[in-house]
Amino acid sequence: MVGSAGEGAWLTSAGAAYLLIALAEMGDKSQLVCMTLAARHRGLPVAAGAIVAFALLNALAVLFGAAVAAWLPEEVVAGAVALLFAVFGWHALRYSEEEDDETVAEKPGHSVFATTFVLIFLAEFGDKTQIAVAGLSSTVSADAVWAGATLALATTSLLGILAGRKLLRRLPLVWIHRVSGTLFLALAVVAASRLF
Repeated sequence: MVGSAGEGAWLTSAGAAYLLIALAEMGDKSQLVCMTLAARHRGLPVAAGAIVAFALLNALAVLFGAAVAAWLPEEVVAGAVALLFAVFGWHALRYSEEEDDETVAEKPGHSVFATTFVLIFLAEFGDKTQIAVAGLSSTVSADAVWAGATLALATTSLLGILAGRKLLRRLPLVWIHRVSGTLFLALAVVAASRLF
């Protein structure tokens, strides 16, 4: 019975990470990178480069989050995570379509896999989703957060590759960001409740 309770908590943590990161990343620059590269190259090396980059970025984030959680008192970690998620939620709720005018510069002379890996790694290093992964992993199972977040980022990358820019423009990104913002705010409340 204890094992099933532990598995349930792991699945809940992985599921929460998946949902949060997938919504936060939908329509973000990493999806634009995948769309742009997949429009010119085969999708498989683009997908592989993106997934490897995200797996590494998430590993760095969960290691950092777990280290912070082990080093700082639980109240400090919970307060910082609550504040961080509240800021992310507020920012996501303020999202407007005009913010999406980013261009992707392809690196010449590299393989498609390497180009995708470098572009995703540089674009996402220190991004809100990486910080969110670090924050989540400081409060719940780090391996569950890594699995959920990596699967979410792989999903959004594959959607970007398969759907292309035309379909993404039809999706109501403002509403996706509002749902993401609401989820961040809800997680901020949950983290803040650990202070009392």
